Amino acid sequence: MTDLATDQARPGLEADLDASVVARIPDIVDMDAHVVEPPDVWSSRLPAKYREAGPRILHAPAGEVKLVGSSYIEAPGTEGPEVAWWSYEGKLTSLKRYIAAAGVPADEVTMDGITYADMRPGCWKVPDRLADMDLNGVHAQLAFPNYPRFCGQMFLWGQDKELSKLCVEAYNDWMVDEWCGTSGGRLLPLCLVPLWDVELAAAEVRRNAARGVRAVAFSELPAYLNLPSLHSRYWDPFFAACEETGTVVAMHIGSGTKTPQTSPDAPEAVQATILFGNSAASLVDFLFAGVPHRFPNLKLLYAEAQIGWIPYVLDRADDVWLTHRGWAHGQQNCPEPPSTYYRRQVYSCFFKDPVGVDLLDRVGVDNVVFETDYPHQDGTWPDSKKAAARQFGHLPQADINKIARDNAASLLGLTLPTP
Repeated sequence: MTDLATDQARPGLEADLDASVVARIPDIVDMDAHVVEPPDVWSSRLPAKYREAGPRILHAPAGEVKLVGSSYIEAPGTEGPEVAWWSYEGKLTSLKRYIAAAGVPADEVTMDGITYADMRPGCWKVPDRLADMDLNGVHAQLAFPNYPRFCGQMFLWGQDKELSKLCVEAYNDWMVDEWCGTSGGRLLPLCLVPLWDVELAAAEVRRNAARGVRAVAFSELPAYLNLPSLHSRYWDPFFAACEETGTVVAMHIGSGTKTPQTSPDAPEAVQATILFGNSAASLVDFLFAGVPHRFPNLKLLYAEAQIGWIPYVLDRADDVWLTHRGWAHGQQNCPEPPSTYYRRQVYSCFFKDPVGVDLLDRVGVDNVVFETDYPHQDGTWPDSKKAAARQFGHLPQADINKIARDNAASLLGLTLPTP
Protein backbone atom coordinates (compact mmCIF):
# COMPACT_ATOMS: atom_id res chain seq x y z
CA MET A 1 0.00 0.00 0.00
CA THR A 2 1.19 3.54 -0.73
CA ASP A 3 2.74 5.38 2.21
CA LEU A 4 0.20 8.17 2.55
CA ALA A 5 2.34 9.98 5.11
CA THR A 6 4.84 10.82 2.39
CA ASP A 7 3.92 13.96 0.47
CA GLN A 8 4.47 13.53 -3.24
CA ALA A 9 5.84 16.65 -4.92
CA ARG A 10 4.39 17.16 -8.37
CA PRO A 11 7.07 16.97 -11.08
CA GLY A 12 7.99 20.15 -12.87
CA LEU A 13 6.64 22.59 -10.31
CA GLU A 14 9.98 23.21 -8.64
CA ALA A 15 12.18 23.76 -11.69
CA ASP A 16 12.98 27.35 -12.69
CA LEU A 17 10.44 28.82 -10.27
CA ASP A 18 11.78 31.77 -8.33
CA ALA A 19 10.74 31.74 -4.68
CA SER A 20 9.98 35.45 -4.89
CA VAL A 21 7.25 34.71 -7.46
CA VAL A 22 5.66 32.09 -5.20
CA ALA A 23 5.80 34.61 -2.35
CA ARG A 24 3.51 36.92 -4.34
CA ILE A 25 0.66 34.39 -4.04
CA PRO A 26 -1.39 35.07 -0.89
CA ASP A 27 -3.07 32.27 1.00
CA ILE A 28 -5.74 30.90 -1.33
CA VAL A 29 -9.50 30.84 -1.00
CA ASP A 30 -10.07 27.50 -2.71
CA MET A 31 -13.40 27.46 -4.53
CA ASP A 32 -13.39 23.82 -5.56
CA ALA A 33 -12.19 20.96 -3.42
CA HIS A 34 -14.00 17.74 -2.48
CA VAL A 35 -14.91 15.90 0.69
CA VAL A 36 -15.17 12.15 1.16
CA GLU A 37 -18.16 11.87 3.46
CA PRO A 38 -17.47 10.12 6.79
CA PRO A 39 -19.21 6.75 7.26
CA ASP A 40 -21.80 8.07 9.74
CA VAL A 41 -23.10 11.18 7.93
CA TRP A 42 -26.51 9.59 7.31
CA SER A 43 -26.62 6.64 9.72
CA SER A 44 -26.21 9.01 12.68
CA ARG A 45 -28.87 11.47 11.50
CA LEU A 46 -31.68 9.62 9.74
CA PRO A 47 -34.73 8.44 11.73
CA ALA A 48 -34.31 4.85 12.91
CA LYS A 49 -36.79 3.46 10.38
CA TYR A 50 -34.68 4.79 7.49
CA ARG A 51 -31.19 3.83 8.65
CA GLU A 52 -31.16 0.47 6.88
CA ALA A 53 -32.25 1.95 3.54
CA GLY A 54 -30.31 5.21 3.87
CA PRO A 55 -26.64 5.56 2.93
CA ARG A 56 -24.37 3.47 5.15
CA ILE A 57 -20.98 1.85 4.78
CA LEU A 58 -20.55 -1.90 4.24
CA HIS A 59 -17.36 -3.85 3.60
CA ALA A 60 -17.08 -6.46 0.84
CA PRO A 61 -14.53 -7.57 -1.76
CA ALA A 62 -13.97 -5.24 -4.70
CA GLY A 63 -15.63 -6.01 -8.01
CA GLU A 64 -15.18 -4.91 -11.61
CA VAL A 65 -15.98 -1.22 -12.18
CA LYS A 66 -17.19 0.22 -15.48
CA LEU A 67 -17.61 3.94 -16.08
CA VAL A 68 -20.49 4.58 -18.50
CA GLY A 69 -20.72 8.32 -19.12
CA SER A 70 -20.34 9.63 -15.58
CA SER A 71 -22.08 6.69 -13.91
CA TYR A 72 -20.55 3.57 -12.40
CA ILE A 73 -21.74 0.06 -13.06
CA GLU A 74 -20.35 -2.23 -10.36
CA ALA A 75 -21.07 -4.89 -7.78
CA PRO A 76 -18.96 -6.52 -5.04
CA GLY A 77 -16.74 -9.43 -5.93
CA THR A 78 -16.65 -12.78 -4.18
CA GLU A 79 -13.03 -12.91 -3.00
CA GLY A 80 -10.07 -10.75 -2.15
CA PRO A 81 -9.51 -7.90 0.32
CA GLU A 82 -12.59 -6.02 1.43
CA VAL A 83 -13.18 -2.40 0.43
CA ALA A 84 -15.72 0.17 1.59
CA TRP A 85 -19.10 0.34 -0.16
CA TRP A 86 -21.88 2.85 0.25
CA SER A 87 -25.24 1.09 0.39
CA TYR A 88 -28.39 3.12 -0.40
CA GLU A 89 -31.76 1.51 -1.11
CA GLY A 90 -29.90 -1.67 -2.01
CA LYS A 91 -27.57 -0.03 -4.55
CA LEU A 92 -23.85 -0.38 -3.79
CA THR A 93 -21.15 2.13 -4.76
CA SER A 94 -17.53 1.58 -3.76
CA LEU A 95 -15.09 4.16 -2.47
CA LYS A 96 -12.49 4.51 -5.21
CA ARG A 97 -8.84 5.40 -5.21
CA TYR A 98 -9.19 8.15 -7.80
CA ILE A 99 -11.56 10.24 -5.64
CA ALA A 100 -9.02 10.18 -2.78
CA ALA A 101 -5.75 10.48 -4.67
CA ALA A 102 -3.87 13.12 -2.68
CA GLY A 103 -0.34 11.95 -2.01
CA VAL A 104 -0.61 8.95 -4.37
CA PRO A 105 1.66 8.64 -7.46
CA ALA A 106 -0.26 9.05 -10.72
CA ASP A 107 0.39 5.54 -11.97
CA GLU A 108 -1.19 4.13 -8.79
CA VAL A 109 -4.41 6.11 -9.16
CA THR A 110 -7.10 3.79 -10.50
CA MET A 111 -10.82 3.16 -10.06
CA ASP A 112 -10.04 0.30 -7.69
CA GLY A 113 -11.97 0.18 -4.42
CA ILE A 114 -10.34 1.30 -1.18
CA THR A 115 -11.17 1.76 2.52
CA TYR A 116 -10.97 4.91 4.64
CA ALA A 117 -7.67 3.64 6.01
CA ASP A 118 -6.23 3.74 2.49
CA MET A 119 -6.67 7.50 2.03
CA ARG A 120 -5.18 10.59 3.61
CA PRO A 121 -7.21 11.47 6.71
CA GLY A 122 -7.58 14.97 5.26
CA CYS A 123 -10.00 13.53 2.73
CA TRP A 124 -12.65 13.13 5.43
CA LYS A 125 -11.47 14.45 8.81
CA VAL A 126 -11.65 18.16 9.64
CA PRO A 127 -8.39 18.58 11.64
CA ASP A 128 -6.42 16.71 8.99
CA ARG A 129 -8.08 18.68 6.17
CA LEU A 130 -7.06 21.92 7.86
CA ALA A 131 -3.50 20.60 8.22
CA ASP A 132 -3.40 19.72 4.51
CA MET A 133 -4.74 23.19 3.70
CA ASP A 134 -1.96 24.74 5.78
CA LEU A 135 0.59 22.62 3.93
CA ASN A 136 -0.87 23.87 0.63
CA GLY A 137 -1.17 27.57 1.46
CA VAL A 138 -4.98 27.53 1.53
CA HIS A 139 -6.79 29.80 3.98
CA ALA A 140 -10.39 28.73 3.26
CA GLN A 141 -12.03 26.07 1.13
CA LEU A 142 -15.37 25.17 -0.46
CA ALA A 143 -15.88 21.41 -0.86
CA PHE A 144 -18.24 19.65 -3.27
CA PRO A 145 -19.77 16.28 -2.33
CA ASN A 146 -18.44 12.90 -3.33
CA TYR A 147 -20.93 10.10 -2.70
CA PRO A 148 -24.13 12.10 -3.41
CA ARG A 149 -22.52 13.26 -6.69
CA PHE A 150 -21.66 16.87 -7.43
CA CYS A 151 -25.20 18.26 -7.03
CA GLY A 152 -26.92 15.50 -5.07
CA GLN A 153 -28.06 13.44 -8.05
CA MET A 154 -27.89 10.28 -5.96
CA PHE A 155 -30.91 11.41 -3.96
CA LEU A 156 -32.73 12.54 -7.09
CA TRP A 157 -32.48 8.92 -8.24
CA GLY A 158 -33.73 7.54 -4.89
CA GLN A 159 -37.01 5.62 -4.96
CA ASP A 160 -38.40 6.87 -1.63
CA LYS A 161 -38.55 10.64 -1.97
CA GLU A 162 -39.23 11.20 1.73
CA LEU A 163 -35.98 9.35 2.43
CA SER A 164 -34.29 11.35 -0.33
CA LYS A 165 -35.40 14.62 1.28
CA LEU A 166 -34.17 13.48 4.69
CA CYS A 167 -30.82 12.48 3.13
CA VAL A 168 -30.40 15.94 1.60
CA GLU A 169 -31.21 17.59 4.92
CA ALA A 170 -28.90 15.25 6.84
CA TYR A 171 -26.02 16.03 4.47
CA ASN A 172 -26.61 19.76 4.87
CA ASP A 173 -26.81 19.50 8.65
CA TRP A 174 -23.52 17.61 8.71
CA MET A 175 -21.94 20.10 6.29
CA VAL A 176 -22.96 23.11 8.38
CA ASP A 177 -22.64 21.76 11.92
CA GLU A 178 -19.66 19.39 11.68
CA TRP A 179 -17.60 19.81 8.52
CA CYS A 180 -17.69 23.60 8.56
CA GLY A 181 -18.87 24.28 12.10
CA THR A 182 -15.77 22.73 13.69
CA SER A 183 -13.27 24.37 11.30
CA GLY A 184 -13.06 27.86 12.76
CA GLY A 185 -14.60 29.34 9.64
CA ARG A 186 -12.02 27.94 7.24
CA LEU A 187 -14.27 25.31 5.64
CA LEU A 188 -17.06 27.03 3.72
CA PRO A 189 -20.50 25.40 3.52
CA LEU A 190 -21.89 24.20 0.20
CA CYS A 191 -25.31 22.60 0.49
CA LEU A 192 -27.60 20.40 -1.61
CA VAL A 193 -31.28 20.76 -2.53
CA PRO A 194 -34.06 18.29 -3.41
CA LEU A 195 -33.68 18.47 -7.19
CA TRP A 196 -37.00 16.73 -7.84
CA ASP A 197 -39.15 19.55 -6.40
CA VAL A 198 -38.40 23.21 -7.07
CA GLU A 199 -40.43 24.47 -4.10
CA LEU A 200 -38.62 22.11 -1.74
CA ALA A 201 -35.35 23.27 -3.30
CA ALA A 202 -36.19 26.93 -2.68
CA ALA A 203 -37.18 26.16 0.91
CA GLU A 204 -33.91 24.33 1.55
CA VAL A 205 -31.95 27.29 0.16
CA ARG A 206 -33.70 29.58 2.62
CA ARG A 207 -33.25 27.14 5.53
CA ASN A 208 -29.53 26.98 4.96
CA ALA A 209 -29.09 30.68 4.21
CA ALA A 210 -30.62 31.44 7.61
CA ARG A 211 -27.63 29.70 9.20
CA GLY A 212 -24.99 31.39 7.09
CA VAL A 213 -24.72 29.21 3.97
CA ARG A 214 -23.80 31.21 0.86
CA ALA A 215 -23.48 28.49 -1.81
CA VAL A 216 -25.68 25.71 -3.17
CA ALA A 217 -24.76 22.92 -5.59
CA PHE A 218 -26.84 22.70 -8.76
CA SER A 219 -26.65 20.86 -12.08
CA GLU A 220 -24.98 22.68 -14.94
CA LEU A 221 -27.45 20.99 -17.32
CA PRO A 222 -30.60 19.89 -15.46
CA ALA A 223 -32.21 18.58 -18.65
CA TYR A 224 -29.41 15.99 -18.78
CA LEU A 225 -30.86 14.64 -15.52
CA ASN A 226 -34.33 14.43 -17.09
CA LEU A 227 -35.35 17.52 -15.16
CA PRO A 228 -37.06 20.62 -16.63
CA SER A 229 -34.73 22.80 -18.69
CA LEU A 230 -33.64 26.32 -17.84
CA HIS A 231 -35.80 27.57 -20.71
CA SER A 232 -38.97 26.23 -19.09
CA ARG A 233 -38.73 28.75 -16.21
CA TYR A 234 -39.56 25.88 -13.86
CA TRP A 235 -36.48 26.74 -11.78
CA ASP A 236 -37.35 30.41 -11.27
CA PRO A 237 -38.56 29.93 -7.64
CA PHE A 238 -35.19 28.31 -6.85
CA PHE A 239 -33.25 31.12 -8.53
CA ALA A 240 -35.44 33.68 -6.76
CA ALA A 241 -34.57 32.11 -3.40
CA CYS A 242 -30.87 32.16 -4.27
CA GLU A 243 -31.01 35.80 -5.35
CA GLU A 244 -33.02 36.81 -2.28
CA THR A 245 -30.55 35.15 0.13
CA GLY A 246 -27.31 35.94 -1.72
CA THR A 247 -26.72 32.22 -2.32
CA VAL A 248 -24.30 31.43 -5.15
CA VAL A 249 -25.43 28.73 -7.60
CA ALA A 250 -22.34 26.49 -7.84
CA MET A 251 -22.16 24.06 -10.76
CA HIS A 252 -19.36 21.53 -10.88
CA ILE A 253 -18.15 20.10 -14.17
CA GLY A 254 -19.95 16.81 -14.72
CA SER A 255 -22.94 17.74 -12.54
CA GLY A 256 -25.20 16.95 -15.49
CA THR A 257 -23.95 13.32 -15.22
CA LYS A 258 -24.15 12.89 -19.00
CA THR A 259 -20.72 13.75 -20.43
CA PRO A 260 -19.52 14.54 -23.97
CA GLN A 261 -18.43 11.40 -25.82
CA THR A 262 -17.26 10.96 -29.38
CA SER A 263 -17.88 7.24 -29.69
CA PRO A 264 -18.61 4.26 -27.45
CA ASP A 265 -15.11 2.86 -27.97
CA ALA A 266 -13.20 6.08 -27.25
CA PRO A 267 -10.89 5.88 -24.21
CA GLU A 268 -11.79 7.83 -21.08
CA ALA A 269 -9.06 10.32 -21.99
CA VAL A 270 -11.32 11.71 -24.73
CA GLN A 271 -14.19 12.66 -22.45
CA ALA A 272 -11.77 13.90 -19.77
CA THR A 273 -10.32 16.31 -22.34
CA ILE A 274 -13.60 17.66 -23.72
CA LEU A 275 -15.61 17.69 -20.49
CA PHE A 276 -15.48 21.50 -20.38
CA GLY A 277 -18.00 21.39 -23.24
CA ASN A 278 -20.73 20.85 -20.65
CA SER A 279 -19.83 24.10 -18.92
CA ALA A 280 -19.83 25.96 -22.22
CA ALA A 281 -23.26 24.53 -23.05
CA SER A 282 -24.53 25.45 -19.59
CA LEU A 283 -23.36 29.05 -19.79
CA VAL A 284 -25.01 29.55 -23.16
CA ASP A 285 -28.18 27.90 -21.83
CA PHE A 286 -28.33 30.26 -18.84
CA LEU A 287 -27.70 33.34 -20.96
CA PHE A 288 -30.27 32.65 -23.68
CA ALA A 289 -32.81 31.31 -21.16
CA GLY A 290 -32.72 34.79 -19.63
CA VAL A 291 -31.95 33.62 -16.09
CA PRO A 292 -29.37 36.37 -15.40
CA HIS A 293 -31.71 38.93 -16.98
CA ARG A 294 -34.66 37.98 -14.75
CA PHE A 295 -32.45 37.69 -11.67
CA PRO A 296 -29.86 40.47 -12.02
CA ASN A 297 -28.36 39.88 -8.57
CA LEU A 298 -28.01 36.12 -8.95
CA LYS A 299 -24.42 34.82 -9.07
CA LEU A 300 -23.36 31.69 -10.97
CA LEU A 301 -20.15 29.75 -10.33
CA TYR A 302 -18.64 27.12 -12.64
CA ALA A 303 -16.29 24.79 -10.75
CA GLU A 304 -13.39 22.90 -12.31
CA ALA A 305 -14.46 24.27 -15.69
CA GLN A 306 -11.24 26.23 -16.39
CA ILE A 307 -11.52 29.53 -18.28
CA GLY A 308 -9.79 29.39 -21.67
CA TRP A 309 -13.02 28.51 -23.50
CA ILE A 310 -14.94 31.53 -22.24
CA PRO A 311 -13.82 34.29 -24.68
CA TYR A 312 -14.80 32.33 -27.78
CA VAL A 313 -18.14 31.22 -26.34
CA LEU A 314 -19.01 34.81 -25.39
CA ASP A 315 -17.95 36.18 -28.77
CA ARG A 316 -19.96 33.52 -30.57
CA ALA A 317 -23.02 34.05 -28.37
CA ASP A 318 -22.90 37.81 -28.93
CA ASP A 319 -22.57 37.31 -32.68
CA VAL A 320 -25.48 34.85 -32.82
CA TRP A 321 -27.54 37.23 -30.68
CA LEU A 322 -26.97 40.02 -33.22
CA THR A 323 -26.51 38.34 -36.58
CA HIS A 324 -29.26 35.73 -36.29
CA ARG A 325 -31.78 37.88 -34.43
CA GLY A 326 -34.42 37.32 -37.10
CA TRP A 327 -34.83 33.57 -36.54
CA ALA A 328 -32.72 32.24 -33.65
CA HIS A 329 -34.81 33.80 -30.82
CA GLY A 330 -31.64 34.83 -29.01
CA GLN A 331 -33.06 38.19 -27.98
CA GLN A 332 -36.38 36.84 -26.78
CA ASN A 333 -35.23 36.30 -23.17
CA CYS A 334 -31.84 37.98 -23.41
CA PRO A 335 -32.43 41.63 -24.39
CA GLU A 336 -28.80 42.68 -23.93
CA PRO A 337 -25.75 41.02 -25.53
CA PRO A 338 -25.07 37.78 -23.62
CA SER A 339 -21.59 38.85 -22.58
CA THR A 340 -23.17 41.71 -20.61
CA TYR A 341 -24.73 39.26 -18.16
CA TYR A 342 -21.58 37.17 -17.96
CA ARG A 343 -19.48 40.14 -16.88
CA ARG A 344 -22.00 41.03 -14.19
CA GLN A 345 -22.95 37.66 -12.76
CA VAL A 346 -20.76 34.70 -13.73
CA TYR A 347 -17.55 33.30 -12.20
CA SER A 348 -15.44 30.34 -13.24
CA CYS A 349 -12.79 28.34 -11.33
CA PHE A 350 -9.48 27.27 -12.77
CA PHE A 351 -6.36 25.57 -11.52
CA LYS A 352 -4.60 24.39 -14.68
CA ASP A 353 -5.21 26.88 -17.47
CA PRO A 354 -2.25 28.98 -18.63
CA VAL A 355 -4.09 29.55 -21.92
CA GLY A 356 -6.98 31.10 -20.02
CA VAL A 357 -4.57 33.35 -18.11
CA ASP A 358 -3.11 34.51 -21.44
CA LEU A 359 -6.68 35.55 -22.39
CA LEU A 360 -7.45 37.05 -18.99
CA ASP A 361 -8.24 40.50 -20.38
CA ARG A 362 -11.05 38.87 -22.37
CA VAL A 363 -12.11 36.40 -19.69
CA GLY A 364 -12.22 39.19 -17.10
CA VAL A 365 -9.99 39.27 -14.04
CA ASP A 366 -13.04 39.98 -11.90
CA ASN A 367 -14.81 36.83 -13.13
CA VAL A 368 -12.31 34.14 -12.14
CA VAL A 369 -11.45 32.34 -8.92
CA PHE A 370 -8.83 29.73 -8.08
CA GLU A 371 -9.16 26.16 -6.87
CA THR A 372 -7.04 23.16 -5.88
CA ASP A 373 -9.34 20.16 -6.57
CA TYR A 374 -8.01 18.41 -3.43
CA PRO A 375 -8.01 15.38 -3.02
CA HIS A 376 -8.64 14.43 -6.67
CA GLN A 377 -5.85 13.31 -8.96
CA ASP A 378 -6.23 16.36 -11.18
CA GLY A 379 -5.56 18.62 -8.21
CA THR A 380 -2.39 20.54 -7.45
CA TRP A 381 -1.98 19.70 -3.73
CA PRO A 382 0.50 20.18 -2.05
CA ASP A 383 1.89 22.64 -4.60
CA SER A 384 -1.10 24.84 -5.37
CA LYS A 385 0.75 28.09 -4.64
CA LYS A 386 3.46 27.03 -7.05
CA ALA A 387 0.84 26.14 -9.66
CA ALA A 388 -0.69 29.59 -9.14
CA ALA A 389 2.70 31.29 -9.38
CA ARG A 390 3.52 29.52 -12.62
CA GLN A 391 0.26 30.60 -14.20
CA PHE A 392 -0.43 34.10 -12.90
CA GLY A 393 2.48 35.06 -10.65
CA HIS A 394 3.65 37.58 -13.27
CA LEU A 395 0.50 39.70 -13.05
CA PRO A 396 0.14 42.91 -11.05
CA GLN A 397 -0.23 42.15 -7.34
CA ALA A 398 -3.81 43.45 -7.25
CA ASP A 399 -4.80 40.97 -9.97
CA ILE A 400 -2.97 38.11 -8.24
CA ASN A 401 -4.91 38.86 -5.07
CA LYS A 402 -8.22 38.97 -6.95
CA ILE A 403 -7.70 35.57 -8.52
CA ALA A 404 -6.22 33.83 -5.49
CA ARG A 405 -8.68 35.10 -2.88
CA ASP A 406 -10.39 38.49 -3.22
CA ASN A 407 -12.94 37.56 -5.90
CA ALA A 408 -13.95 34.48 -3.92
CA ALA A 409 -14.22 36.48 -0.71
CA SER A 410 -16.44 39.04 -2.40
CA LEU A 411 -18.60 36.33 -3.93
CA LEU A 412 -19.20 34.55 -0.60
CA GLY A 413 -19.16 37.61 1.65
CA LEU A 414 -16.02 36.55 3.53
CA THR A 415 -13.83 38.74 5.73
CA LEU A 416 -10.23 37.68 5.21
CA PRO A 417 -7.08 38.44 7.18
CA THR A 418 -4.66 40.86 5.53
CA PRO A 419 -2.31 38.88 3.28
